[in-house]
Amino acid sequence: MTESKKFTLGLIPKLIIAIIIGVILGGFLPETAIRVIVTIGGLFGKFLNFVIPLMIVAFVAKGIADLSEGAGKLLGITLILSYGSTLIAGTLSYTMASNIFPSFISAEMAEKVKNIEGLEPFFTIPLNPILEVTSALVLAFMLGLTVSILRSKNQGQAFYNLISEFNEIIVLVLSKAIIPALPFYIFCNFASMSYSGSVFAILSIFIKIFGCIIVLHILYLLAMFLISGTYSGKNPIKSFRKALPAYVTAVGTQSSAATIPVNVNCNKNIGVTKQIREFVIPLCATCHMPGSMITLTACVYTLLCMYSMPHSYALIIKFIAILGITMVAAPGAPGGAVMSALPFLPVVGIATESPLATILISLYITQDSFGTAANVTGDNAISMSVEKFYYKNILKKPIPKETEEA
Repeated sequence: MTESKKFTLGLIPKLIIAIIIGVILGGFLPETAIRVIVTIGGLFGKFLNFVIPLMIVAFVAKGIADLSEGAGKLLGITLILSYGSTLIAGTLSYTMASNIFPSFISAEMAEKVKNIEGLEPFFTIPLNPILEVTSALVLAFMLGLTVSILRSKNQGQAFYNLISEFNEIIVLVLSKAIIPALPFYIFCNFASMSYSGSVFAILSIFIKIFGCIIVLHILYLLAMFLISGTYSGKNPIKSFRKALPAYVTAVGTQSSAATIPVNVNCNKNIGVTKQIREFVIPLCATCHMPGSMITLTACVYTLLCMYSMPHSYALIIKFIAILGITMVAAPGAPGGAVMSALPFLPVVGIATESPLATILISLYITQDSFGTAANVTGDNAISMSVEKFYYKNILKKPIPKETEEA
């Protein structure tokens, strides 16, 4: 007798349901009920802000320690290409947003959005982070770099194990507490926005924006494969087609890390050598984030534009440059990229605990899977270029024959 599989609702459907219920209930619930909802949402927001610096220490320190392993030159090439790709993606997203999005955001809509402050909670609790964000980031870099140096000398394994276990603790907090509670948190946000009358203006703006974001994802991936395929000598269209199973898998899993086995197989089908694919694909899963960067940059630009805040490229490139580093190891959980972005929103003038931050979380996570899918699909293009450069310029020998099919 076979045991029937238990049906589980995915995160995205839960978030969509939470938004719908929040919009509906926020429209007719009395003020007291909305204040209760706002209070509960505020308490969760406090807890989230408490966890963020700990997450930075856990993810970034572990990520840097792990990235420091392996062949030095191969590691350097991969990291340079990955970081450069992420910066270019953010720049293209800003270019798209600055030229197209202002036509979506009328003065009337922006004015409605500014009313999002809504009602005050009944009470708050004095739960403050044990570290400031900057302190957490400096500590994470210090621990990650020093532990990686010690490990290269066959030392520091005990401290690496400690960092790894702390990373697992924070991942457990995210997966068992924060991520499951996000639908209710988003319900609270949208109920408050619905009560204030700003929700429909926000949704009408972001539906158009997300359409543009997905189109840019696809165009960027095609450009990556065209450039990488031309350089490596592999057929760009065939290579892109062979990478599509990874895209579809990532849409379902919302996790770059969970898609690694499928992506390695895609890279094998493209014709990349075993040595390269088994090094580059797992590495890029933690450091190559063009899809997430496109989405975050576009969303942040939109919020700044709606609130008539400064949104020049000189300002936003700082955010892009920092986020390109701090998203290391963010793929461990759905929504990891936006969680990594929260501590650095003050760089562009958005307070971490502001209503703008809650809008960013709500609207980013509902389409996080498409950004993740763009991330992992682009990893295949990175590996093609790395392979060609590695064999041609470092090993100075031809790529093994069995990998030359495209």
